[in-house]
Amino acid sequence: MKEHHFWSKKPDTMLDWLCLLFASIAFYLFLNNLGFFMGGLYGLLRILSPFTGGVVLAFVLNPLVKFFQHALFNGRASLRWVCILLAYVVAVLLVVLLGSLVMPQILASVVMLFNNFPGYVQSLQDTLVVLEKDYGLNLQQAVRVLDLSESMMKEVYAMVSGAVPQILSTVGNFASNFVAVFTAVASSVYMLSSKDKLLHQLRTLTYAFLPRSVAQNTLRICHFANENFTGFFVGKVIDSAIIGVLTFALMSLLRLDFALLVSVFVGITNIIPVFGPFIGAIPSIFILLLVDPVQALIFAVLILFIQQLDGNFIGPKILGQSIGISSLWVLFSIVVGGDLFGLVGMVVGVPLFATLFGLLQEIVHFLLERKGIDGEGNPVPGAAPETAAPAEPAQETTSVS
Repeated sequence: MKEHHFWSKKPDTMLDWLCLLFASIAFYLFLNNLGFFMGGLYGLLRILSPFTGGVVLAFVLNPLVKFFQHALFNGRASLRWVCILLAYVVAVLLVVLLGSLVMPQILASVVMLFNNFPGYVQSLQDTLVVLEKDYGLNLQQAVRVLDLSESMMKEVYAMVSGAVPQILSTVGNFASNFVAVFTAVASSVYMLSSKDKLLHQLRTLTYAFLPRSVAQNTLRICHFANENFTGFFVGKVIDSAIIGVLTFALMSLLRLDFALLVSVFVGITNIIPVFGPFIGAIPSIFILLLVDPVQALIFAVLILFIQQLDGNFIGPKILGQSIGISSLWVLFSIVVGGDLFGLVGMVVGVPLFATLFGLLQEIVHFLLERKGIDGEGNPVPGAAPETAAPAEPAQETTSVS
């Protein structure tokens, strides 16, 4: 007996038609006042933003908490608070280490780059002029580009100098945002400590408001998405840290300038799949080109070697099968995610698309099983194909004699 659902029911009473009419009017009013509703949603999200930050913090630190809990305390739930404390201590130490050791050197490199930029440009222009005279090359276009870049850098320097007071005032207003920061940190601590209880409550709500089969599929999809996001981000952070350290070590060994600045930039941009290495390498090559064209050439060969090493050995060893989609769909998800949500979309697009892709595969397999065929349209032995509607009996034809 075929099951009748609410959505397949045809309106046959006056009450059904009235409900349909009011639903249509409500949907029209919603679309006509979409800006008002979106403004209300934005206001609600702004109010809940500290808790959103807490969710992000808890998601980022949860793998570290799990590692400490299993590596140091054999999974004892009673000592989970110690693991949370250790995770926050490690995170704070990393931030302090980067702030005290790396940031001053990066700022010094940036200041030196700005101060010596005119001399770098003039030296490169002189080199181009010598090449043009000695070898008869037409390099006037490149010289004009350098002139434009010098004026552009002067404008950037003026803009940065003018923005310093605004940045200092923003930092000075940190006290006004202290409540939001404290709320985010405190909520993340509560989420990490009460993780099992919160997940149990969410599962209870899911089973309470959804049919059993729908609730089971919803929880399974959420678990699948969590595995995709966690595996991808943890693997990418470790991979990018290795690439940054390796770049710094090799640049220092080859005595290339701005080794720390370039290495940090390459490591951070390496989090973006596919396009990340190019985003980090192209500006770095331009910076070294101003200092010394030979250094730029050496760095170009070096970064090509590092990215080949990462793509063929380091990345697959760390990420493994955490993405679960082919390179074509990785490229597709990055382009679409970047176009929709910018830089954040380029990073989040891959695990999100991997989750949707896995869900689509399950839907396709379910539909094929219902039809009793495989992906090539061939019948599957032992499968029960869909029963076709009975054909109408053929009308008998009578001949007129």
